Amino acid sequence: MHRSSVCAAAAMMLACLHVASSPACAAGPGVPMLYDLVVETGMPHLEENLRYAVTRERRCVDPRDLGRMFPVLDHVALQDCRLVPASQADDHATYTLACSGGHGTTGEARWQFDEHALAGTLDVRFGGKNMTFYQRISGRMLGRCEAP
Repeated sequence: MHRSSVCAAAAMMLACLHVASSPACAAGPGVPMLYDLVVETGMPHLEENLRYAVTRERRCVDPRDLGRMFPVLDHVALQDCRLVPASQADDHATYTLACSGGHGTTGEARWQFDEHALAGTLDVRFGGKNMTFYQRISGRMLGRCEAP
């Protein structure tokens, strides 16, 4: 193993000793855990019967991938956008939506988590329009992910 890899692993382990309540350290550094997730998408500008969509799933969550957790980021309208880490603490993380297409779309994501649950909200505003939407993810930890 290269020295840099060993140093990175050691740094993560030391961080987990100090941040044991974060999802990144709940089962050890970088261990994905199984969550029961509810994903809610809301579009306030639409008619009442079209405003909300809710899905539920069980999914392995890797705490290093919180910036890629929101399913709406896979939509073609956001294909040139990604969440960039802005700040992280023991119990929360924030991300800024960065889009390269020049269309002015902006947004941010906020996560809160503890050893048993996580909750995140992505707020997006499409550039040049008064169109906004959000996607919320909430989940409770069920345990370890099964091996594939």
